[in-house]
Amino acid sequence: MVTTPNTIPAEASPAHPRRSLEGRLRFETLLADLSARFVNLPAAQVDSAIQDAQRRVCECLGLDASLLWQMSPDHPGSMFLTHHHLPPGFPPVPEVWDCKESFPWALGRFLKGEAVILSRLTDAPAEAARDVEIVRNFGVKSVVAIPLSIGGGTTFGALNFDVTREEREWPPELVTRLKLVALVFANALARKHDEQALRERKAQLLQTLEEVRRLRDRLEKENVYLREQLRRDDGHQHIVGESEAIKKMLAQAKRVAPTDTAVLITGETGSGKELLAHALHDMSGRSGKTMVIVNCAALPPALIESELFGREKGAYTGAMTRQTGRFEVADGSTLLLDEIGDLSLDLQVKLLRVLQDGRFERLGSNRTLTADVRVIAATNHDLGVMVRDGRFREDLFHRLNVFPIEVPPLRARVSDIPLLVWRFVQEFNRKMGKSIDAIPRQVLERLKQYPWPGNVRELRNLIERAMIVSDGRSLTIDLPAGGPGPTSNPVMLEEVERKHIRDVLERVHWRISGRQGAAEILGLRPTTLHSRMKKLGISRPNP
Repeated sequence: MVTTPNTIPAEASPAHPRRSLEGRLRFETLLADLSARFVNLPAAQVDSAIQDAQRRVCECLGLDASLLWQMSPDHPGSMFLTHHHLPPGFPPVPEVWDCKESFPWALGRFLKGEAVILSRLTDAPAEAARDVEIVRNFGVKSVVAIPLSIGGGTTFGALNFDVTREEREWPPELVTRLKLVALVFANALARKHDEQALRERKAQLLQTLEEVRRLRDRLEKENVYLREQLRRDDGHQHIVGESEAIKKMLAQAKRVAPTDTAVLITGETGSGKELLAHALHDMSGRSGKTMVIVNCAALPPALIESELFGREKGAYTGAMTRQTGRFEVADGSTLLLDEIGDLSLDLQVKLLRVLQDGRFERLGSNRTLTADVRVIAATNHDLGVMVRDGRFREDLFHRLNVFPIEVPPLRARVSDIPLLVWRFVQEFNRKMGKSIDAIPRQVLERLKQYPWPGNVRELRNLIERAMIVSDGRSLTIDLPAGGPGPTSNPVMLEEVERKHIRDVLERVHWRISGRQGAAEILGLRPTTLHSRMKKLGISRPNP
C-alpha cells in the first residue's frame, strides 16, 4: 500500500528501538546535531558531511542504505548519484539514471514535491511496475524517498533510505523527521552551489579584469606606433622604404629618369616593378602624358602584335575595325613593356626595329609610322639566361638593358616592412572607414621573419585581409600557412624547373604529346605542359 505521512499505520513492535523513548531521544539528538553542524558549514566540507550524516542516520534508525540523487541541469529527467552510504555487499549502483526510463512513477511524484513511501514493494500501484522492478533488483524490500527542494520550490534531487533485511513500516513522525534531514541536506547543497557559482563568477570577473589589464599593458608597452615616416619625395611618393636597398634603387631611378634612355627593371613577382616604372615616368619630362602599359604575358602572340603596333580594318579575320597601337598612343610619353621575357621571338624582332629607329607598321598596312616613345621594360626572368638558352634575342636584350635597375625582394629590405604595413593600414583605414592605430610589436617581428615569396603584393593582400576581419583599434595579423621559415629564391627554383623541362624536350626532340612525349615523361597533361612552357618562356629554337 502506498501511503502518505498522515495515513501510515502506526502499529509497530513496542520492543523495536525506533519506538522506544531512548531511540527517539537518540534520533532527536542526532537531528539537532546535524542541524547545528550544517548551519555554517564551509562549502568544501558539505559533501563529506552529508555522507557522514547518511551513515549516522542509517545506524541510528537501523536502516541499510541511503542514496542522494541530484537532477542533471543538462539532461532533464536524468539524476546523478552524488552522495551515498551503502552496506557491504550492496549491488553496485550506476552513477547516472535516466529516471524517465527507469523510475517514471517516482520521478512524477518528486516533480510534484511528493514523497515515495513503500513499506512493502507490493504496496506500489500498477503504474509503478517499472520502478519496483529496478528497486527489487537491488534487494530492497522497503523504501522511503523524499524530494529535495528549498522552500517548496523546484525539485532538484531526491534522498532515499532503504531497508534490505525486512519489510518495515514508516510512521508519520519518522517520515517527518527524515524530511527534516532532507531539508538540512537541501539547504547545504543549495548554499554550496551558490558559493560555487559565486566563486566562478568572481573567477570570471578576475579573468576579465586580468585580460583588460593585459590588453592595456600591451597597448601601452608593446604596441608600435609608427607615425608618418613615409617618404614623399617628388616622383616616387608611392614607393615606401628607408632601407639601403630602396635608397640605392631610388638613387638609380633619379639619375636615369630625366633622360630618354631605355630602362630594364628586374625583380621578383610582386616586388613593385610597375611602381618603379611609374616613378621613372613621373620624374621624367614626359610626366605630362599618361604612361602606357602593355603586359606581354597577358595576351596571346596573335593579338599582342596588333596591341603594340595597331591594325587596319580587315587585317585578319575578326578585325572589324581599325585599332591604334600602344606605340602610337604612347607617342611623346612612356611605354612600359611588362613581362617582356614572355614576348615571342618573332615579336622581339619587330620590337627591336622600333627601338632602333622608332618606325613600325600597323598590321594590314604598308605605311610606316613613327613614334617618340621612351621604353621601359620589366621582367621577373633572368634575360641573360634566356639569351644563353636561345629564348631571347641578344640584340634586343642589349637595347633594353642600357640602364638596368633591380627592385629588391621584400626579404632583402626587412626594415621597410613596418613602414609598408602602416602605409597599407592607412590606405585601408580610408577605404574601409576603420580606425586601426595599433599593431603589437610581436606581430611586426613575425612579419619581418616571414620570407614573403609574394613580396610586397603578398604583404598588401595580407594586410587587407586582416583589416577586413578586424573590429577594434588593434590589428591582429595571421601569417600564411607555414609561417616564418627559411628564405628561398623563386627565380633560382624557376630556372631549375625551366632547365629540367628543356632537357626533357630536347631529349625527345621537342615532341610534347604522345607516347614517350615530354608530357608523359614529366607526368603532366600536354595542355599543362604548354602552360608551364609559356609561363617559363620556353619555346623551340629556330632550326
